[in-house]
Amino acid sequence: QVHLVESGGGLVQPGGSLRLSCAASGRTFSGYYMAWYRPAPGKEREFVATSSVSSDTTRYASSVKGRFTISKDSAKNTVYLQMNSLKPEDTANYYCAAGARYSTDDPGDYAYWGQGTQVNVSS
Repeated sequence: QVHLVESGGGLVQPGGSLRLSCAASGRTFSGYYMAWYRPAPGKEREFVATSSVSSDTTRYASSVKGRFTISKDSAKNTVYLQMNSLKPEDTANYYCAAGARYSTDDPGDYAYWGQGTQVNVSS
């Protein structure tokens, strides 16, 4: 059985940083993509970023590009999201997703989902 477990969320002041982690177990995602999503007004899942587990291919939403960095540790089957210059509008429950076969922002292309980790950006 596949499990995705997110961690690293918390409360941070505007302008601060957090690093989220997503550890996958139950199968390897080598050759696939792992991604981060968050809810947004009118959207159950808003795309944040995605990364190939096997290569350096990444993709970002325009709202986070330049502030967030997605990375992976293939040996650990884990993906990370380094979030810098955080804004109050980044407050959300961040979900990890896995299993897409290409770099996509469509949540329907990811077969596996975690339970989420809450990020609160507030002074």
